Amino acid sequence: MALERALELAEKVIIITGKSHISHAAADIAKLTSAEKKRVIVISEPAAKNTAPAAACAVVYSQLSGNNRNMLVLTSDHIIKPLEVFKTDASLAAAAASEGKLVVFGIPPAHPETGYGYIEIIPKTDRKNVYTAAAFHEKPDLQTAKKYLSTKRFFWNSGMFAFNTCFMADQFLSLAPDVFKCFEKLKQPKPEDYTVSKGVKILNGWKGLDTAYKKAKSVSFDYAIAEKCGKTAMVRANFEWIDIGNWEEYAKIRKNSGSDIFNVSSQACYVDSDIPVALAGVEDLIVVIRSGKNGENPAALITRKGQTQKVRDIVEQIKLQGKNDLL
Repeated sequence: MALERALELAEKVIIITGKSHISHAAADIAKLTSAEKKRVIVISEPAAKNTAPAAACAVVYSQLSGNNRNMLVLTSDHIIKPLEVFKTDASLAAAAASEGKLVVFGIPPAHPETGYGYIEIIPKTDRKNVYTAAAFHEKPDLQTAKKYLSTKRFFWNSGMFAFNTCFMADQFLSLAPDVFKCFEKLKQPKPEDYTVSKGVKILNGWKGLDTAYKKAKSVSFDYAIAEKCGKTAMVRANFEWIDIGNWEEYAKIRKNSGSDIFNVSSQACYVDSDIPVALAGVEDLIVVIRSGKNGENPAALITRKGQTQKVRDIVEQIKLQGKNDLL
């Protein structure tokens, strides 16, 4: 769906994804028409280093083509509709980006959410639905989130951005040079650096990319750039938006799935398991079980709804114990 949005909005589409996801991305791209496939390039990311290195990589790749253009950064774990409304909002973002601004899409908050970062705006605007972003705020506690909601000056940070590539290169050099300079040394890829499978063009032999990712600091684009940039605008989103980046949001749009599920006196639970699960006298749980049938390590996740953001803390515990194979 993110690819469909991108093709509606952009002449060229750059997909940056981890090596383990390349085959899945390629399978989706292979379903496109021949003309659409020619507009897409997949860059194989040698390491997961958060979003700032990925953005820097995309900016450098675009600049090496010899063009200064506007770039729209989309993520693949959002559901957005209707497309026509998103296109209208994206055109507002493009106009602001052309004026030398970093543009973020702000989602009007539906409730006091503690799982998202917030954008604070200056309410006055000279252009409908486009505001000056006064500050970015980290994920708040519930009391602070309620305060944000009451002021009508705070919006959920969607994590989607628009900017001009030359402007962003300057911002990276000023605000996060330790990230950008790792990629700035890359040369334009040679034809032999690409592989083509079923019409899908994949850049998996870019000389120096492994070294760039190895040296680049692991940091989010929000922290490295957005929170520090002094020329930031926010487009107030008019489209419907669902972030399915955590199990709780995923559960809202999916039915229980997997093997047999038995339920006695339990309610409002979501189960995704490849073995039978029995629930007795519990409520508001999310249960995810992988038995290892496909050769992977068996593992189970059990969390209460409203607490799914703490899964990130579990991941950090696993890493600290040196058990990355469980991830």
